[in-house]
Amino acid sequence: MTAAQPLERSLTRHIDRDAEPRQRPLDFRLIARLAAHTRPYAGLRNRLLVTVLLRAIQLPALTWVVAAVINGPVERRDPTGVTWGAAAFAVLAVCTQWVMHFRQRWALELGEAVVNDLRNELFAKLQRMPMSWYHGTKVGRVISRMTSDIEDLRSGVQEVLFVTLVQLGQMLLAAAAMIWFDWTLFLIVLGLAPVIWVVNRAFHRRLSQALRAMRESFSRVTATLAEAVVGIRVTQAFARQAENSRAFAELAADHSRYNTAVLRTHGLFLPLLELNSQVFLAILLFVGGWRVLAAHEVERPLGAEAAAVAAESADQANRTPGAESQATPRGGTSVGDLIGFFFMAGLFFSPISVIGNQFNQAMTAMAGAERLFALLDAEPEWSDPPDAREVDLQGRVEFRDVTFAYIPGRPVLHDIQFTVEPGQTVALVGHTGSGKTSIINLAAKFYLPGQGQVLLDGIDSREIESGRLHRQMGVVLQQNYLFSGDIASNVRMGKPDADDQEIADVFERLGSGALLEQLPQGLRTQVGERGGSLSLGQRQLVCFARALIADPRILILDEATSSIDSATEARLQEALRVLLAGRTSFVVAHRLSTIRHADLVLVLDHGRIIERGRHAELMERGGVYAAQYRRFAAAGGVRRSGDDAASTSGVQNS
Repeated sequence: MTAAQPLERSLTRHIDRDAEPRQRPLDFRLIARLAAHTRPYAGLRNRLLVTVLLRAIQLPALTWVVAAVINGPVERRDPTGVTWGAAAFAVLAVCTQWVMHFRQRWALELGEAVVNDLRNELFAKLQRMPMSWYHGTKVGRVISRMTSDIEDLRSGVQEVLFVTLVQLGQMLLAAAAMIWFDWTLFLIVLGLAPVIWVVNRAFHRRLSQALRAMRESFSRVTATLAEAVVGIRVTQAFARQAENSRAFAELAADHSRYNTAVLRTHGLFLPLLELNSQVFLAILLFVGGWRVLAAHEVERPLGAEAAAVAAESADQANRTPGAESQATPRGGTSVGDLIGFFFMAGLFFSPISVIGNQFNQAMTAMAGAERLFALLDAEPEWSDPPDAREVDLQGRVEFRDVTFAYIPGRPVLHDIQFTVEPGQTVALVGHTGSGKTSIINLAAKFYLPGQGQVLLDGIDSREIESGRLHRQMGVVLQQNYLFSGDIASNVRMGKPDADDQEIADVFERLGSGALLEQLPQGLRTQVGERGGSLSLGQRQLVCFARALIADPRILILDEATSSIDSATEARLQEALRVLLAGRTSFVVAHRLSTIRHADLVLVLDHGRIIERGRHAELMERGGVYAAQYRRFAAAGGVRRSGDDAASTSGVQNS
């Protein structure tokens, strides 16, 4: 084991080596369900099926025309017949390409329409799933459903069915023509076809495994690259560039080995398949040649009759390809028939490899369809009842004997009871994992309690329509999450119909109108990915504006100022005061300036409320809250600037 291997494991430890099957056997229930998504486009689908039928007929027809011209006018040395035959071939070839154009075009349009519907259906499903579902579902799996699985289905709709139908139709018609030309030679074809099929299937299975290993190795390379880019600051801070480069080089070499294995498999399979075809042609040429020679040997004794036979055959202008010449005895084969048979044999064998590829794609599409439809069929842990009430909130919140667990049997909240009147602020204090975030999740109806009730204006949250409830709530999180776009579009998420002036007024109310003047394009300033082009304080103000413009009755601040320094937080105090005024607020914060003026402070420990009251009451009581406050005050965690109300740091509870 090299020294870089432990580091490699540390770099790639987060990578989920997807254990989900990449392929699964054909499932006609999944096929029927996928076909049902083509019903809205029945006209397009039916036109496509017609072109599939025509395409399957036209390809053998082209070969039939060539064989007919060789076996007829060419053999009779008839220039007029050759001219008409060439013209017929040209017309049929043009028609074939015309049909091919619409076959491919309509297949692509149908596949795109179905994929678009599935994407919209899946996205709508994801929007409806409760937070509890996201709590137990990996983001990578969700993205995989929307990307690779749907793209696998696209291939299934656009190619697998229609290409397979064309190839099967081509094989059947070619087989019928070969029987017409020489059924004895066709028996040889039937004997050799399984050999080519077995070779093709064996190599496709081997190639499929190699491709899967290559894709997995590539995912490790890309995931490690993404981690290295995101964590470049840590890498440089600890001077790990050389070690990371060595680990990445091993991953890249690993991917290169899998790539080489794929290329080697390709390099072995294609020559072997071609060799089989050449051996097959050699056998047909040998047997067919002997049959033609045998026919000519029988002709020689006829002597003078040959001229009469030739004259009689010249009158047969419309001689059908494959029909026996009077000069060809029963059991023999003419040169024209042998040529036609060879043409049809090529059409018969060429679809074998194509159908093998389509079968692999079909199995991949089945695996993608199974995962996708499983997600679409997933029932949320809970949903609003059909008679859910649309309530205009006043802002009273009551937790009544609430017990809650993310994982059954492992509660994180125990018998929580408290009441917040409209316009009051409740501060949640406690160590990490004490249950602060769980309480605000229940208050916002992101989850439902396992026992007890969360009452909003005296109504059980289970009975309130979630969409209407959330439109009356404002949430500001610790991550200061901003979406790609400009400042105006991010603020407008709180009120979609707000105009620019209304957004500017919100910033003025927050006492941060100068922010817009400092930015190069004001409200049109691009925030960058996750708000990366703005400072922490600017991001926080945008989040405050987004919450304020919604004019919520209930406001939730989940450690909204924990990621900024005290000086920046001091500048946000006026914005916080405006934001909290007149609203029922839940505040999870370690800034004393917020907690000191809360109407109710709840101190939590391991999911239980161990102290409650106002700041002054808790300080007089001398319990856990007071001890934490004094400890951080002694460490310089409390800094006063003028009035005590302007204090900008306090109890550390994160």
